[in-house]
Amino acid sequence: MNVGDELFKARKAAGLTQEELAFKANVSRNYISLLERNEKSPTVQMLLRLCKSLGIRASTIVARIERS
Repeated sequence: MNVGDELFKARKAAGLTQEELAFKANVSRNYISLLERNEKSPTVQMLLRLCKSLGIRASTIVARIERS
């Protein structure tokens, strides 16, 4: 697993579209798409912002990646 896969799963679990997450995190939908396809990696600050928008802790994402 990687960050993009985990962000995708977290977004789906939160019941958000890419557009909705992008709005909440104040980024473009295209950026969310690039992250989920693993074509871009978020900075630590961006990962924190995305996780806050998803209502989860960044440590949750990191722990899932470590387990895989």
